[in-house]
Amino acid sequence: MPEDRENKISCSNFTHEMEVAIEVISGKWKSTILWNLHSADQIRFNEFLKIIPTITQKMLTQQLRKLEENNLVSRKVYPTVPPVVEYSLTPLAKDLIPILERLNQWGKKVINSYST
Repeated sequence: MPEDRENKISCSNFTHEMEVAIEVISGKWKSTILWNLHSADQIRFNEFLKIIPTITQKMLTQQLRKLEENNLVSRKVYPTVPPVVEYSLTPLAKDLIPILERLNQWGKKVINSYST
């Protein structure tokens, strides 16, 4: 499938802007990665694997690349041997944090509603 058809943003085939927002942060890992970056400011690749032990190296790489493509994560490579790579939130992603905080609060309410 052509790349522009795999990515809703590049093909502009959406009805509402909310679809774009959901597309950019959807999936099992993206919001978790963003949430952890918010808490730690900067995280190295191997630290992510410790923080999120159920994610594979391959999946973490894929998700970080997508977040970087969508201008939510900044990647900084230090010229050392072995190379050190740090990830941090971009200003665009920092704008998203209050929304993620509200989603977190809402998630707690949902969990509590099942226990009552």
